[in-house]
Amino acid sequence: MQRLTSPVALLSRPNSPRQPKSQRSYPSKAELLQALPHELTRFNPRKAWGSLGLSLGLSLVAYAVGTQIPLELWAAPLWVLYAIVTGTVAMGCWVIAHECGHRAFHPNRQIESAVGFILHSLMLVPYHSWARSHAVHHAHCNHLEEGETHVPPREDSTSGRITEKLRQRLGIRLFGWVQLFSHLVLGWPLYLFFGATGGEDYGRPTSHFWNGSFYDRGKRSLFPRAFRSQMVRSNLGILAVLILLGYCSLQFSLFRVLCVYGLPYIVVNVWLITYTWLQHSDLEIPHFSSDQWTWAKGALQTVDRPYGPLLNWLHHGIGSTHVCHHVNARIPHYNAWRGNALLKQRYPELIRYDATPIHQALWRIATRCAAVRLNPTDGAFYY
Repeated sequence: MQRLTSPVALLSRPNSPRQPKSQRSYPSKAELLQALPHELTRFNPRKAWGSLGLSLGLSLVAYAVGTQIPLELWAAPLWVLYAIVTGTVAMGCWVIAHECGHRAFHPNRQIESAVGFILHSLMLVPYHSWARSHAVHHAHCNHLEEGETHVPPREDSTSGRITEKLRQRLGIRLFGWVQLFSHLVLGWPLYLFFGATGGEDYGRPTSHFWNGSFYDRGKRSLFPRAFRSQMVRSNLGILAVLILLGYCSLQFSLFRVLCVYGLPYIVVNVWLITYTWLQHSDLEIPHFSSDQWTWAKGALQTVDRPYGPLLNWLHHGIGSTHVCHHVNARIPHYNAWRGNALLKQRYPELIRYDATPIHQALWRIATRCAAVRLNPTDGAFYY
């Protein structure tokens, strides 16, 4: 089983991905899918609804507590604690909505879509638009041109040169803090509105809220014109929640709504970007151009990490079973643990797991992962 380690250790490891890829054998897409039996995609209503009940129930209780915290300066520590706890709990609802977008929650498509639409709208996520862009991400994982989300710039590109110059001028430590803030706090809205970290082929911006003709569509459209009706439905869901929040602001106060709803919202987004950033980025992780990329290659660059039993329980294992999820996204979260075990058994040298503590891995990526350059030995791109 491949483990990511420190940059120093990488230089001496015989099985490091920086060794020639021609010496490593990747399965075909069909072979990789066959490693996971079809029974893993079967729904268990008790587990599915139980997971939804757990996340939604805990979230409602947590938000209710926020309505009782005084809006006083002395209560600031309570508000910080409330934001961390509530946002962490509510991230479980995000995971369930994400599962609905993959058709991995319920056999009835209408029920499943309704659950995902409601949950994501409550978190100001355009459900149908995001499900579309996320499907593209799964279809082209670690593809530099056609990939979607957390696609690094090449060092010879404009954004790559700017990023590298910024790192040199700021220094490693300050650059790391800038990276953490820009990704964890600003990254999610920047992605939704402007398509930040999207693939090279989709042009800019690739907004999840509008696909008007004035946008630079690039070589291909992330949201084709035929998708506009679903985009409008997604926007209407968010508009309904914003109206509800506005009504609550009039009934109580804007500051109360910003604290009760807004603070956990930031924490949820921090968790979301933490998971996705760590799942698809690190010093060892290769990215491929069209001439080198295959679906199996891309899917197997996903990294599982140790989030511990509590977070895996609250977040339904999304960070510790993500390799299985990328191989077959139709597998519900409660079956993904077995799926991961089967993949490790079948392809022990290809399944990635990094035992580095999460905070250390996050700092390593923030400070060391900026732009990628071509490794002529194997034809892949590395930070």
